[in-house]
Amino acid sequence: MLGDVRISELARQTGATPRALRYYEEQGLLKPARRASGYRDYDEQAVYAVGHIQLLLSAGIGTTAIAEILPCVPDDTTVLAPTCPELLDALAEERTRITTSIEKLAAARGILDRLIQGTPNPC
Repeated sequence: MLGDVRISELARQTGATPRALRYYEEQGLLKPARRASGYRDYDEQAVYAVGHIQLLLSAGIGTTAIAEILPCVPDDTTVLAPTCPELLDALAEERTRITTSIEKLAAARGILDRLIQGTPNPC
């Protein structure tokens, strides 16, 4: 568990680079406390936030949308209702986009499987 830790420890625990963590902060996705020395201090919630940020970015969701989503998912078990209906519409569109991508990837995997197995394509 984290107490208040510096950026290098958060990077180690999450697999994110310190540079990525600073970028997330610039985008308003992370809000670390600052010591008098200027060092960043991250709390335990930062681990969850970084995991969610990385997952959402890998799904192609932009940082503006992520900034709206993060407060609705404060940890790995709690999901809160979004505060605005526009966010729900945008999330539904993102879900549709991701589903389409998954279907295309599954079709590509099927082609690769047939090539690997030497099975003729039924085209």
